[in-house]
Amino acid sequence: MGKQTTEMLKGVLEGIVLAIISVRPAYGYEITARLREHGFADIAEGTVYALLVRVERRGLVDVEKVPSQKGPPRKVYALNDSGRAQLDEFWEAWSFLAERLEQLRGEGQHDG
Repeated sequence: MGKQTTEMLKGVLEGIVLAIISVRPAYGYEITARLREHGFADIAEGTVYALLVRVERRGLVDVEKVPSQKGPPRKVYALNDSGRAQLDEFWEAWSFLAERLEQLRGEGQHDG
């Protein structure tokens, strides 16, 4: 992944993670695995865990500790009403930006 892609991804990763959790609750490693399934292979687990701490502190997710057969209980993250509102706002912003970027791309292709 190039530097520009990495920088852009930093700005939208929270929305992507909230979208993943909105499908069904998940724990950190599972979220990272789902990101990889969707083609975000270069995202480090540590990045995802730091982001989960932030969204938990901001009250966007509910956290349930679930017993694990391999060590300490896992924290399972579920989107709550605040998180859903944040995700809706993210998709609105994404649509706004995507439409304008496509317009600019189209203008550039016609003028060249």
